[in-house]
Amino acid sequence: MQGDGIADLIGRVALGDRRAFVALYNQTGPKLLSICLRILKDRAEAEEALQEVYISIWQRAGSFSAASGAPSVWLAAIARNRAIDMLRARKPIADELDSAYDLADSAPDPEKQTVTKDEGRRIDTCMEELEADRAVAVKRAYVEGLSYQELADQFGVPLNTMRTWLRRSLLKLRECMER
Repeated sequence: MQGDGIADLIGRVALGDRRAFVALYNQTGPKLLSICLRILKDRAEAEEALQEVYISIWQRAGSFSAASGAPSVWLAAIARNRAIDMLRARKPIADELDSAYDLADSAPDPEKQTVTKDEGRRIDTCMEELEADRAVAVKRAYVEGLSYQELADQFGVPLNTMRTWLRRSLLKLRECMER
């Protein structure tokens, strides 16, 4: 970066000269990108920082004074400060690890667990009111998933009798649960 040429370009940018801005970018972009990249250690972030650096240069070119220092130092300071600001804006790694443990628990909450246990107790109590063989048939049909025919064969009763047992047992269970 040549001092006098860069200072002249910055002065023209301060007047709103877009061609001077493009020329300034072409001459200083690689150096300022390397500053951002060295600090951020991520090319995508460094390129984003560089874009913001040039926005800042466009907006603040009028505040540059050649008497106060070299233009390359002024540009490098803007790039360095912007990259550091982006680095500070990053979440600390510890925050990322802590947030990883904030996963939703798929288990029911304690209230739902209590309601489910209470309903389970009520069902058990109502099942005790059924005749023993009817209660076993209901459990095997609706918990174990046995078919009517399999249950009829196990209990040695006709198929329609098993259907009647299960239907009447379910009606008794409903009445008991509604109390």
